[in-house]
Amino acid sequence: METGLNEALIAACLGLAGGIVLGLAARIGRFCTLGALEDYLYAGSDLRLRMWGLALGTAMVAVFALTGLDLIALEQTVYLDGGWNPLAHIVGGLVFGYGMAIAGNCGFGALARLGGGDLRSFVIVVVLGISAYVAMSGPLAHARIWLFPPDLIETGSLPGYAHLLDGLTGIPVSVFGVIAGVCVALFTLRSTEFRAETTMILSALAIGLAVAGALAGTTWLHERTFGGTPVETFTFAAPVGETILFAMTASGMPVTFAVGAVSGVWLGALLGAVMKGMFRWEACDDPRELRRQIFGAAMMGAGAVVASGCSVGQGLSAFSTLAYGAPLTLAAIVAGAALGLRHLIQGFARA
Repeated sequence: METGLNEALIAACLGLAGGIVLGLAARIGRFCTLGALEDYLYAGSDLRLRMWGLALGTAMVAVFALTGLDLIALEQTVYLDGGWNPLAHIVGGLVFGYGMAIAGNCGFGALARLGGGDLRSFVIVVVLGISAYVAMSGPLAHARIWLFPPDLIETGSLPGYAHLLDGLTGIPVSVFGVIAGVCVALFTLRSTEFRAETTMILSALAIGLAVAGALAGTTWLHERTFGGTPVETFTFAAPVGETILFAMTASGMPVTFAVGAVSGVWLGALLGAVMKGMFRWEACDDPRELRRQIFGAAMMGAGAVVASGCSVGQGLSAFSTLAYGAPLTLAAIVAGAALGLRHLIQGFARA
């Protein structure tokens, strides 16, 4: 490997390629966390929820299979590199989930809708990115670390369920992870109706493989740069802020995996929208809706930083590594989103 510029470009290209896959899946396969919850809670359909589960199961199988082949360095990921704080995952997840419902989209979903011409999502993307940086390294950073120290609980080993079972039983990490992923995938495929949805199934498989592929690609780069580049995969809160920062200061900072991933999702969604004839410009014509989206996006940015990830970053990427915090965060996001949706539909009194 020659220079930092080449390393940065390779990382960005890895993010771009996987991001395009995710963006296409969002537009063509209708992959969306909030949409899946809305369908399940208020339309009686679990198809998109099963799609989400199949993407997770696929990611788990691929991640742990590649780990067993020494192609992914799980111990180098941010999800398994130290202690953990369950309170941060719960509080951050609740705040993120509620904000997601109020805004009408998560960061990933907003990028996908922006690719289809929805200018309302542009507001969500910008506010979310700025809010994430305010909580991560801005005025609220010290308060966040004081309230939610990241290493509140020192585990003494990698904070993952597969690694815990390995220590207790001797079952290899990769074996447990693959078995767990297969079980999740098979459970989602129990539905005859879902098995008939070829587009959804293919989109879910592509998303799961993209998550694992990013980990494998950045592991390869990490090893060849002697730790100079991180092992990472997809999340869409702080990386959105990083992309905004890069757009303003590109001459003074290198391009990164995060910038490539965010750009890729937008580009993939744009391609998907054009392919399906669904691209159209949309704008917000209700000040109350705009106010709600700004407030929700601000909550999402801060909540994702506290929880160390968003609905994709924790619910899919971190969960695929079986990190301790992922199930807590995902459960909290679901609970927060359910409360937010109920607030929007029925009001606070009944909620």
